[in-house]
Amino acid sequence: MDPKSRWEQERQEAKQQREISIIEAAERVFVKKGLDKATMRDIAAEDNVGIATVFRYFPKKDRIVVAVASRIIDMEAEAFKSISEQSEIGIKKIEMLFDHFIADTSSAYLNRNKLTEAFESYAAQQAEPLDGIEDYHEATRKVYRIFKKIIQNCIDDGSIRSDIPVHETLATLVNALGIFSKKLSLQSNIVMFEADPDMIVQLTIVKNIFLEYLKPQ
Repeated sequence: MDPKSRWEQERQEAKQQREISIIEAAERVFVKKGLDKATMRDIAAEDNVGIATVFRYFPKKDRIVVAVASRIIDMEAEAFKSISEQSEIGIKKIEMLFDHFIADTSSAYLNRNKLTEAFESYAAQQAEPLDGIEDYHEATRKVYRIFKKIIQNCIDDGSIRSDIPVHETLATLVNALGIFSKKLSLQSNIVMFEADPDMIVQLTIVKNIFLEYLKPQ
């Protein structure tokens, strides 16, 4: 590689790292202050850069809001991809997806759930689509493309019952457990009913019901 090309490559890599750093700083700020109250100045201070640098990468606040939400979905896509590539039968991969929603109770996961919920509300309240929203839509389509491969695994190896609409059923069950997991994690400090079972216990019960329903008759 000639010196000019090497310099250009290093410049692009540095630019990409700066963008990632700003997005990560924005995520921390949004967790602490919320999407509405957080400012571009807050994000600049969190990343120890000038506010002009933040605006150079993200001319509008909406763009950085979308970038943070898209990054969270990209992380979900990586989790789905890892499961998809396992040497397991289809229904086992579905079980691994269920476990993915159940197992992670870290503060980082809970914060991502809160941000996703906040983003969906924030986007729904806007009169016009958010600037850059197509990036978020593409990130969600990426997750679904990976999920479709897992669904096809289930069909090809016959590991789930064939007397049901497979695509619709698996999408419904995975969405249901994912949403339930998110809701429980958001309400971890709120008692919904007296003597509420532990969150993991509730999710495991739902998982087992779903898996039993999916087994070939």
